[in-house]
This record gives sequence, structure tokens and C-alpha cells, in this order.
Amino acid sequence: MSDDIKDDKVLEISDDKNAELFLQNEVTRCKKMLSDLTDDRSQVEKADIKLELANALSGLNNNIEAWNEAREAFVIYIENEMWPQAVEACDILYQTDQPASITALAHGVWLSVTYPVDPEHTIVMLNYIIDETPSNSDGAAVAAATAHYIVGLRCDEDQLDSLNFLTTNMIAKVAQRHSDVKSQDALNFWMDKLELKDPQVFLPRMGMVLNAIVEEDEWWFDRDALRAKLPVN
Repeated sequence: MSDDIKDDKVLEISDDKNAELFLQNEVTRCKKMLSDLTDDRSQVEKADIKLELANALSGLNNNIEAWNEAREAFVIYIENEMWPQAVEACDILYQTDQPASITALAHGVWLSVTYPVDPEHTIVMLNYIIDETPSNSDGAAVAAATAHYIVGLRCDEDQLDSLNFLTTNMIAKVAQRHSDVKSQDALNFWMDKLELKDPQVFLPRMGMVLNAIVEEDEWWFDRDALRAKLPVN
């Protein structure tokens, strides 16, 4: 092994140890903040600390503890109608790789599509669906089309070009793995065939994908009640 390779290995080990030490310090800091919280502090402040703690615990692969902290934060965020933060909690819950992590992902996708959260986070959540979906399933295609639609709906001028490019590539990659699509004409035909250009068609199908993940009685909140609070209602 050359000296350069040895040096790279040493640096990599050093970086890993520094990262682990940082995360351990974050866990200690967050736990102290939680213990020091007085009764007059808000539940949202508690949830924010728990989310930080869950993120650090997840980085240390303390996944069960990370799940518990993120799940408690999620409940508080939902009670306070803080949708972007609830989606962040779902992201961490999904990454903990627990039995209900796929359920948490479905909740995060539902919230990030239903409410006007940052489109970048919506794309991340929908891309998880793509990763979880078999190559020959239409579910990944529906998720990619939904991501592309959300970009056009929510992005400002600064984000539009880059995120539009990103979601266009998402669709193209899904099309290639789904039906070996390799040309623009073939892509247009594929999208027409799967009805991926009309949000009135593919958005309800996105809902069906989520319903296939989460049984009706397993949802952590009342979706009809949350829909009723949307401005369009």
C-alpha cells in the first residue's frame, strides 16, 4: 500500500471518529436541554430539541431511541399544525429502519404533497417511494410525476430550473427501469400510456400508492380533518 493511500485511510478514520464524537456531544447537549426544560416552555420547543436529538441518535445508529424521540416530536408538530417539521420527523423515522418506518414514509409523503412545504423536501420524500418501489411497478412513475408537478406548482424562480431538471431526470430514470425507455419520443408515449401528464389522474393514484402502504386504521392522523383545514376548503 502506498503512503498516499495509507494517509487517506488515516484521514478517513480520523474524520469518522470526529463525526462520531460530534454526534455524541449533540446527544448529550440535547438530553441536557430536555432535562432543563421548565413547564412554562412550549411543547414545540420540546419537539424541536427531540428532533435534533433523534437526528444525532440516527447518525450514531441508535435507531430505536431515535425512532422514539422523532415519533414524540411528530405528534407535537401535528398537534400544532407544523407540517414542514412533521415531514422532517417522518424523514428521520423512515431512516431509522424500524418495522413502521415505511408507514412513517407514507405519512411524510402525504403531508409533503398535501401541504405547501419546501418542494425540495417533497422531492426527497417522493424519491424514497421510488427507491422502495419495484422497477416494474407503476408506483414509482406516479411518485416521479407527482414530484415534477409539485415543482411547477410551488417553486419560485430561483428554484424552478434546477428542481425542474432534477424531477425531469427522475421521470426519465424511472421510465428507463420500468420500460427500458431511452428516447424522448418513447418517454412521451410512456407518459401518455401511464397517464402521467394529468394531475387529476396521477394525484389520486399517488393516494392509492400510500393507501397500499398504510391500512385505513393505521394512519396516525385523520386525513379528512386535515384536508378540511386547507385554504381551498
